[in-house]
Amino acid sequence: MSEIAPSILAADFNRLGEQIKEISLAGVNILHIDVMDGMFVPSISFGMPLIKSIRKESNLFFDVHLMINEPARYLREFADAGADSITVHKEACSNLKETLSDIKKLGLPASVSINPETPVQAVEDVLNLADMVLVMSVSPGSGGQPFNPGALDKVKKLKEIRQTRGLDYKIEIDGGVYKGNIASIVKSGVDILVSGTAVFNGNIPENINSLNKIIEGKV
Repeated sequence: MSEIAPSILAADFNRLGEQIKEISLAGVNILHIDVMDGMFVPSISFGMPLIKSIRKESNLFFDVHLMINEPARYLREFADAGADSITVHKEACSNLKETLSDIKKLGLPASVSINPETPVQAVEDVLNLADMVLVMSVSPGSGGQPFNPGALDKVKKLKEIRQTRGLDYKIEIDGGVYKGNIASIVKSGVDILVSGTAVFNGNIPENINSLNKIIEGKV
C-alpha cells in the first residue's frame, strides 16, 4: 500500500512541533525533510540543528532529502542529527556509488533522487545499492509547483527494472502531489508520496484522511 510522507517544507514553522504531532496522530509514519543549500537549488531551508531539535520530540521515520552539492561531506552529521534515511541527488554527487555506500556504512538506508530532466538510465548502475529511488516531479527547490506527468513514465520504468533485476528498492515521488492526481500516481506504482501543501494547507488530519481514502480506493 502506498503511503504519504508529509514534507515539512510546507509546514508553518511557527507551529512546527504542533503540526508534526498532528500528522503523527493522523497515522502518518514518514516525515520528509528537505535540506537545501542555496547552491544545488536556489532556496535555502534548514539543516542539522532543526533535525536534531525535532528528533527529540518525534518517533516518525525521518526521510532526509539532501538537495545539496557533494552531500558526502555531511553524511555523518545528518546521521548523528537523527536521519533515518538519507537521499542524495545523482546530479549533485561527483561519485554517486561511493556516496551511497558511505550512507550504508552509517547503518542507514541509502536513496538516490533524479531531477525531471534526468533519465532513469542515469542511475541504472547504482540501483543495486539503492534502498529507494526518489523521482522529482517538479524542479527541486521550492514548493507549490505543478506536477510533471512525465515523472510517471520514470516510475513505471523503475518498477519494470526492479522486477526484471529482482531488486527491492522503493519508489518515491516528490512534487505537486494532491487529491486531484494522487490516484493516477498510486496506479503507476509509487510506494511513497511526498506531499507538502496538500497536507499542511488547512486542516491537517482531514487532509491526510482524504488523501489516504483515495490511496485506499475508498472514494
